[in-house]
Amino acid sequence: MAVSLAACGSAKESGDSAKESKKSDGPLTIGLLLPENQTARYEKFDKPLIEKRVRELTDGKGKVVYANAKQDASAQNQQADTMVTNKVDALIVDAVDSKAIAGSVKKAKEAGIPVIAFDRLAEGPIDGYVSFDNEEVGRVQGQALLDELGPKAKDGDIVMMNGAITDPNAALFKKGAKSVLEGKVTIGKEYDTKEWKPENANANMEGAISALGKDKIVGVYSANDGMAGGIITALKGAGMNPLPPVTGQDAELAGVQRIVAGEQFMSVYKPYPTEAAIAAEMAVAVAKGESLDSIAKTKLDSATTKGIPSVLVPVVSLTKDNINDTVIKDGIYTAGEICTAKFKAKCDTLGVK
Repeated sequence: MAVSLAACGSAKESGDSAKESKKSDGPLTIGLLLPENQTARYEKFDKPLIEKRVRELTDGKGKVVYANAKQDASAQNQQADTMVTNKVDALIVDAVDSKAIAGSVKKAKEAGIPVIAFDRLAEGPIDGYVSFDNEEVGRVQGQALLDELGPKAKDGDIVMMNGAITDPNAALFKKGAKSVLEGKVTIGKEYDTKEWKPENANANMEGAISALGKDKIVGVYSANDGMAGGIITALKGAGMNPLPPVTGQDAELAGVQRIVAGEQFMSVYKPYPTEAAIAAEMAVAVAKGESLDSIAKTKLDSATTKGIPSVLVPVVSLTKDNINDTVIKDGIYTAGEICTAKFKAKCDTLGVK
């Protein structure tokens, strides 16, 4: 699962913003813009991991200035513009809205500040990009659901609960999942869930149950764990027992606990430490005017920019059978965090330790 992390590149210059960079030595300031604080990963993992890696790469002299947009694209643009005004040496941006951020990315470029797109491929003149293979995430989710349904896949409908249309990753998850599911299941209802919010997924699921009938639903594709929680609440509220298999993503603690309890079938574990470390390495490299050639071996295109140096980190299907070998082994959670009193008996049965 581990992805080896390359050193921060050679002294070769990469792109106009790198050429304009004057920070070949001395303390660096890296701006970090994250999209929201409802999903546990951003504050719990991404922020501290990026801060830690920047310190390591700069002998403790570099610092990260941080802002969270709380799902507000306009606020994120203002945060980015403030960091440009304050002359950070590089920006790491996880965009609320990949299109809306493009103007701020352009302002950064014009100011000689390189921008690394983190987790979501922002538009505008991006210098580097690190994420997971998002179509593969959808394929993993879709295949897990299909495998779990087996012959039951033909006995009824599935509901697809996709992510927000403002998030380019959501379209990729959907595309990957449909590449597996279409022709093998009947998609009875499908939703693009506003702002990824669990309460919106809950309302959508209640609508699907009303439209299709609870006895007709054999499975639910949920694009992430937060929405899965809202979906499962709706399924329980409708009296569905046993629950149909529900997918997820992000390996949030509540999601892992629902997997232990048998309420959520699977999640997608994405090794956040690897992704965060690569983002920090890219940001420090471009801040110094160094090439990303030794870090990024792939080039991807956005809607506005061609040939962006990119790294895509592999993902893993997380089920009740591999909790020890994924989130516990990688130090994301301890067994004690997962196996609280409510879940201890189930953990013991599964051998989670």
